[in-house]
Amino acid sequence: MRKILMMAASAMAALTATAQQATWTHRVEPQGGDAYRIVLEAQIPARYHMYDMGPYEADGPTATAIVLTPGEGVTLEGGVELLTKPHRYHDEIFDMEIGTLEETAVFVQNVRLTGTQGTVEAAIEWMLCDDRSCTPPDERQMTIRIPENAAAETPVEKVEGTTAPAHDTTDDKGMWTLIIEAVLWGFAALLTPCVFPMVPMTVSYFLKGEGGPAMGRLRAALYGIFIVALYTLPIAAIILITRAAGGDAVTADIFNWLATHWLPNVIFFLVFMVFAASFFGAFEITMPSWMVSKADAKADTKGLGGIFFLALTLVLVSFSCTGPIVGSVLIKSTSGEFWAPILTMLAFSLAFALPFTLFALFPSILKKLPKSGGWLNSVKIVIGFIEVALGFKFLSVADQTYHWGLLDREIYLAVWIVVFSLLGLYLLGKLKFAHDSDLSHVGVGRLALAIAVFSFVVYMIPGMWGAPLKGLSGYLPPLTTQDFILTPGAAATPTTETAAPQKRKYADFLHLPHGLEGFFDLAEAEAYAARVNKPLFIDFTGHGCVNCREMESRVWSDPEVLAILRDDYVICALYSDDKKQLPESEWVTTDGGKVLKSLGKINSYLARKTYGVNAQPCYILQGRNGQLLAPPRGYDLDVAGFVEFLRTGLKAYAAER
Repeated sequence: MRKILMMAASAMAALTATAQQATWTHRVEPQGGDAYRIVLEAQIPARYHMYDMGPYEADGPTATAIVLTPGEGVTLEGGVELLTKPHRYHDEIFDMEIGTLEETAVFVQNVRLTGTQGTVEAAIEWMLCDDRSCTPPDERQMTIRIPENAAAETPVEKVEGTTAPAHDTTDDKGMWTLIIEAVLWGFAALLTPCVFPMVPMTVSYFLKGEGGPAMGRLRAALYGIFIVALYTLPIAAIILITRAAGGDAVTADIFNWLATHWLPNVIFFLVFMVFAASFFGAFEITMPSWMVSKADAKADTKGLGGIFFLALTLVLVSFSCTGPIVGSVLIKSTSGEFWAPILTMLAFSLAFALPFTLFALFPSILKKLPKSGGWLNSVKIVIGFIEVALGFKFLSVADQTYHWGLLDREIYLAVWIVVFSLLGLYLLGKLKFAHDSDLSHVGVGRLALAIAVFSFVVYMIPGMWGAPLKGLSGYLPPLTTQDFILTPGAAATPTTETAAPQKRKYADFLHLPHGLEGFFDLAEAEAYAARVNKPLFIDFTGHGCVNCREMESRVWSDPEVLAILRDDYVICALYSDDKKQLPESEWVTTDGGKVLKSLGKINSYLARKTYGVNAQPCYILQGRNGQLLAPPRGYDLDVAGFVEFLRTGLKAYAAER
């Protein structure tokens, strides 16, 4: 049993490790005459290391491999050399001397140009490890032009070639925010009326346990592990199967469809409304009785099977309360790096399972818990109001990605103001539902909650006239959808010389925040940036991206950030989830032969193939001829850091001249 648990822990550690990636960049340095030097640089995440180029025996570590294939007009001079000195030591596991690289690794290749210009195809394979586990081997391909200002042969090559590094934009802060939110939902689920009654069943089962204290602790631990597994493993299986079948792109496409397509979002909206109606007392939602009965009967058996089926019974019985919570947690996490759903569901299930594990370990603590009763129905009603409010987020995503125009910002706010006003009245006893107990007086707890709810309502009201409401920016439709704004935004006032063209692709239905002017097509933005001699600020964003709206509301709104974006950069916002169908002349065919017809799919493909981006938001500073001016930046609410990021790009752009 100990061996099985250790294997499970190692597997979970490996899943966590795969969320890390190395960031690769390249540059071409003239060496005089027709000689050049290609420099490949890898930025290695903290706490991780990469192996050197070896070579190692078959049972050794995976060495970093770089294969360069010259095109017409280029010849290679010698082989790839590692400039960074590796840390060499005798590894006891591999029983051989190995070399590891940390933080930064630099590789060089000398080439000679036999024509006016040429290209070199680079294929890189590597593996990252920390002290506990290793990621699966990863690979990147990029097209390197020599000299760097050599023009691409066709516009499509910008999409097909990878001239920029792969970058994981799942910021640590953003990931921790998702995890903390999932943990809080996990604890909150315990108070729901379909979960709380399972506590006595758990205690009665483990009170009958035999085998002594040690066996009791093992049985309780397994109970918690089974609960976590029943929530987490199905999600992990979906991700691993799709990743194995079609790679990262297939997994990303599935989650992108789930998070942005109208069908799942409308279904989620309707599900939330149905669950809310159930919580208000209209009807009762339960899993099929035969399913629960079978699981419950199996739970009466002894041994590990009985513990597993007790955990399964808990998951099934609690479905009507935890289902919407689980759906909300998963959908929010899919806008980021696609290992995030596993981590957030793991966090939710750990928090949800912890109290039940403690009840199994110490059955006597049940005596200290409040008895179920009218207070549980009140919790149910409160959750119902919250589900009505959260359900509209799904409808809003579908509305924005398909440009239906049904749920503009002021309509969305009006719904929330009414919902939370009714919740406040309910907490004060002014509303009563069918299964509520008589409320003779308002307790201190309910009064405190009512004050908080009405304060939240007062906070939202100015938003009806255009107040930014930064605290809700991630949940509200963008300010550009609002019909009436009392307080004008920081509109850009470009000079006549550098004013953006009046006719820009997709500007009739896409807009930038804070009155900024920019582009929504990369080729158009690159041409304009070259004409006005400014660097390009590329914003990979999405209509359903909560973190994108937070960045725009909390970071872009800073006066210094706005000034730099308005005056020093050409902005290009590329929406990865927009469903606008483009004319046939703008369709793109992928490497696998799939024809992409919508704006969002084309932008998503461009992000993965050209920049290695798999999440939003991702901000890229691009100079002349597609060169990166700084490492890409993801979700990070540090305004000073964002200003430094923008200024670093300006300095690098000036140095290119």
